[in-house]
Amino acid sequence: MFNALIVEKNDEGKTSASVQQISQDRLPEGDVTVAVEYSTVNYKDGLCIGPGGGLVRTYPHVPGIDFSGTVEASDDARYAPGDKVVLTGWRVGEAHWGGYAQKARVKADWLVPLPEGLDTRQAMAVGTAGFTAMLAVMALEDHGIKDGPVLVTGAAGGVGSVATAILAQLGHPVAAVTGRPETADYLTSLGASQIVAREELNETVKRPLEGETWGGCVDAVGGDMLARVLGQLKYGASVSSVGLAGGAALPATVIPFLLRGVNLLGIDSVMQPYDNRLRAWTRIAKDLPMDKLESMVQPASLSDLPQLGRDILKGQIKGRVVVDVNA
Repeated sequence: MFNALIVEKNDEGKTSASVQQISQDRLPEGDVTVAVEYSTVNYKDGLCIGPGGGLVRTYPHVPGIDFSGTVEASDDARYAPGDKVVLTGWRVGEAHWGGYAQKARVKADWLVPLPEGLDTRQAMAVGTAGFTAMLAVMALEDHGIKDGPVLVTGAAGGVGSVATAILAQLGHPVAAVTGRPETADYLTSLGASQIVAREELNETVKRPLEGETWGGCVDAVGGDMLARVLGQLKYGASVSSVGLAGGAALPATVIPFLLRGVNLLGIDSVMQPYDNRLRAWTRIAKDLPMDKLESMVQPASLSDLPQLGRDILKGQIKGRVVVDVNA
């Protein structure tokens, strides 16, 4: 028997989440069984835990879209008992039981060996948000980061926090966008050299092109803010777009793409090829300053998750929440 956060739906369609003891034979099919050590809290987890059920189609359900831990049993030659592994994506925690349990069973193809230089707790201090941030930074690098500040929108959130720290560590000046003035010191501690009030970028777009300001952007917001940023990029600069908190609509024109040659790069962290996942995790171990990472972390346990799921949907979480599933 082991502990898991179980989300259930009653006959009236209402969901509830509680920590329960369950047996291993209830785990879904998979090649590898992992003794989970840590998971995180992400926006999708809030949707899965929340009263509407969000992304979940089948109940009962175990949320948690990422986890790290130790292989307990394996039918795949790539993994042996005792190996340290990390998992992000592949709709784990949505369509497949996820990391909010002390055991998980998944397909071997979904896992990545934990790279040298990271332990399982640090891996989840990074988590899906940090993994996505690294994918976004790598995409900017692949297309060439221009001189000048790199803008990070939604900078106080999980993706934005890690992107800020990575970019600063790599030597890029970072302009961090936030709607919460009280997070300015936090963002400065991560390496941001400039704080930009969200209101400055959230105005309705009046001109398709403005002054060339940003050498690149990691955008975790979308919507009106992304449209405004497109018109402020330097010639040939790129935006790595990773989020839809500001909406899926993009009230922009083709003019920034035609006249400034800007690039809009969509980042999907869910179904990345194995080689790219391993590349990203290896870069994380090499380029993410772990001392700054610790300043982002809030510890939590399985019993904290129902409230944390509500908090993240309200935008009330700063940085990274690391869930110790054995606490």
